[in-house]
Amino acid sequence: MPNIRQRREELEKLLVCDGGVRAADSSGRLRPEEEDAVRTCFQRDIDRITHSKAFRRLKQKTQVFLEPEGDHYRTRLTHTLEVARIARTIARALYLNEDLTEAIALGHDLGHTPFGHAGERALNGLLADDGGFRHYEQSLRVVDILEKEGRGLNLTNEVREGILRHTCDPLSATLEGQTVRLADKIAYINHDVDDAIRSGTLSGDDIPGIVREILGGRYSARINTIVEDIIAQGTDSGVIRMSPEVERAVNVFFDFLYERVYHNPVVKGEEKKVSGLLSGIFDYFVANPAKMSAEYRAIAERDGVRRAAADYVSGMTDPYAIEIHNSIFVPMAWTVK
Repeated sequence: MPNIRQRREELEKLLVCDGGVRAADSSGRLRPEEEDAVRTCFQRDIDRITHSKAFRRLKQKTQVFLEPEGDHYRTRLTHTLEVARIARTIARALYLNEDLTEAIALGHDLGHTPFGHAGERALNGLLADDGGFRHYEQSLRVVDILEKEGRGLNLTNEVREGILRHTCDPLSATLEGQTVRLADKIAYINHDVDDAIRSGTLSGDDIPGIVREILGGRYSARINTIVEDIIAQGTDSGVIRMSPEVERAVNVFFDFLYERVYHNPVVKGEEKKVSGLLSGIFDYFVANPAKMSAEYRAIAERDGVRRAAADYVSGMTDPYAIEIHNSIFVPMAWTVK
């Protein structure tokens, strides 16, 4: 008699279109495992990611605004959850595999640094002679190597590929991975503007006219317009995409954000300190690898001390990075309140 997983796999033959990836057709994992009796392989990946330490740390990692005053600004965790919901909505409407889509979305930013893209730029500069640092590559490194004391999460190849390709070219080989790539952009361009308005950096009237005209004047309306447009394009082309009109408005929206928020001297004024803070921590652990925990010392022996230090620093939350910096460089008496 078929178990619950097998019944779900049979059901996916009806629920998942031919362009999607059915769990029974997964190409497997880095290390073969016996299948679960209840969960499909992609459901197991969702659980492994959400129970990981790296996922929990996202709650104290910057999205855009460094230490904002207020409880309602996005963090890397809330961004990830918004991406997952948008992606799953699109996947369901297009008869793609919702579980594969959600797993990719939940794992796509696990390798992000403290202090958002400012931290990523800092580590990329520090590792310029060692291949650089890119958060999407680090996300794959987290799930393959760094989690579970060096054993990794042993995710399916489809989830691993989707995580790696969520930002970079070429596009993901799966429509589910391509869905997450667009959902990521839909989420951040809309919630970053929402946070910028909340902070007083922008007003709703600052949003370009073409964006308000084509996508909508409200946060929810813009998301709904883009999502419905992607769904309307379907999957027959073999690519998840927006219509030319909506894509043009989205690109204008992104350029506006790039100029008015991502490179705003007021919003980003404190980011100049990020490079010095992370550089100090990184250089300290490169010079003193014995000060890192045993799991990172093991990585240093295998992959080199600079890569191990980057793994350690990139996994830190914002407050923990500040705490470590202060413990190394600030006299204890000066930190006592």
